[in-house]
Amino acid sequence: MDSTASTPQTPPTPTVPLDVTEQQKEVLLDDTLHLLDANVTKGKDKKHGLAEVDRWEEVLRASDHPGLAKIIQELAALREQLTAPERQNHDIAETLAVLGAETIKVAEEASNNYTNPLKKLAKLLIQLGNTLSK
Repeated sequence: MDSTASTPQTPPTPTVPLDVTEQQKEVLLDDTLHLLDANVTKGKDKKHGLAEVDRWEEVLRASDHPGLAKIIQELAALREQLTAPERQNHDIAETLAVLGAETIKVAEEASNNYTNPLKKLAKLLIQLGNTLSK
């Protein structure tokens, strides 16, 4: 019997919480804004969009902010929708609209110069959702 057959191919998920600096959060926010501004998520580069969803989930899970649970939940739904064999643009559009609305809520409570970039992110998410729903 081959002993490598029972060995997992991927490492287990680390149990140590991610420690994200303010600078890393700012860079992630800027990266996402540039990605959405460039309309990469419209299907031109699905892998990049999925990587961005994964990055946000990881960062938000590391936060102790109570208002992020809904966003994390919607990001998981978005990943499932984007990786489904038959993508439903209406469902993706709805999820993006919810993410935009939840991001606005977080932006209103934000500090450290996050308010305006988060509002811009919310607007871009809602606009992208509107585009997909047409």
